[in-house]
Amino acid sequence: MDVLILAIFIATGIYLLNAKAQRRRIALLGRYLAPYQIEKLMQTLTDGYLRALGEATDERRDQVWSLLGSTEAQLTDQFSRFAADFARVDDADARVSRLAVALPFAEKVLPALSFDMRRALAIHARGIAHVAQNTSHLAPKDRAFMMTAELLLMQHTCHWYCKSRTIATARMLARHQTPHAQLIDSVSPETRSAYLALIRG
Repeated sequence: MDVLILAIFIATGIYLLNAKAQRRRIALLGRYLAPYQIEKLMQTLTDGYLRALGEATDERRDQVWSLLGSTEAQLTDQFSRFAADFARVDDADARVSRLAVALPFAEKVLPALSFDMRRALAIHARGIAHVAQNTSHLAPKDRAFMMTAELLLMQHTCHWYCKSRTIATARMLARHQTPHAQLIDSVSPETRSAYLALIRG
């Protein structure tokens, strides 16, 4: 019985410490995101892609694709500025544990098993810009697919930073029915290479 009580106390302590750290990270990320309309622009863009793909004629599809260009440019600009702002965060606040589950102070106690959120956001900013500028000369449908993957992978990274890798992956499956591995396979080769090098250390 004493062992059970001790286990309950330890589990409760871990839960409370994790909750406090997660609230702090959510608040920090939220503070840097607040000046921007990144989430709104992402929603507008993904809704627009679905609308374009649902149009019955090539002419109507082309009109929608062309209207989405300005939204892509705004999103690219805002996310690049956000990543540059977040790059000023202290190293201690930028570390993200690579462990599957959240453990209190894991990124500080085991720094070798962590990655830098500032570098992750810079990778995502370059990836979004790369697809928006269409440097790979993709067809509109393929470019929309790749941009959506870039945005969802970035969202996964933000959830990972705020919670844990497991929770981020579960949220992606619940909200978008998309496994983490599929997102990695669907982004640009440049993003994939840099992202995997970062999270694998």
